[in-house]
Amino acid sequence: MSRFSDYWASQCGNPRGIVGRLVTWAMNRANKVMYDGIIENMRSSKGMKVLDIGFGNGYLDALIYRKEQCTIYGIDISEDMVKLASEKNQKGIENGDIHFAVGDCCDLAFEDQAFDIVVTMNTIYFWNDTIKGLQEIYRVLKDGGVFYNAVLTKENLDKLFYTKNGFKKFEKHEYSEMGQKIGFKKISFKNLGNYGLLIIYEKQ
Repeated sequence: MSRFSDYWASQCGNPRGIVGRLVTWAMNRANKVMYDGIIENMRSSKGMKVLDIGFGNGYLDALIYRKEQCTIYGIDISEDMVKLASEKNQKGIENGDIHFAVGDCCDLAFEDQAFDIVVTMNTIYFWNDTIKGLQEIYRVLKDGGVFYNAVLTKENLDKLFYTKNGFKKFEKHEYSEMGQKIGFKKISFKNLGNYGLLIIYEKQ
């Protein structure tokens, strides 16, 4: 069981191959409440520039693009997910509005203050350096920009069979403390169903 749970955890952090496609498909359905919550709470405007970190199969990007015509850049550590997300967002890519690439949130290849919004869902558990990742997000956000970080609560992560290894788990207060440490002055929380949490970091 341990080997299987570790393998499943690794697929959550770096989806690849047929199993990676299955994992992201399953997560899309299991976490629909979280996706809906991100879209409902996202402060959007026409022409905004969005960065999605760890986009998986591109499901969230399709929702954002449907809500507001905007420019979306996405990075993911999985080459397989870049290909899959590109297939699912072909129209936006053909229009020149959506751009996917392999990348690491701890070393973002973007200029300072490049984005109005940064969003990620269920990825912070896997970052090599959590503080460095948050610093990079802060750097690429414009003044007045917002970072939306959607996560499963630690209580609910602890209930899953595959999260014992390979997951960094944080309490609610730790998300706030880390954000304050790197410069976010306004941090708020929204419940996403009865198992998720949306942390909203505003750069002022």
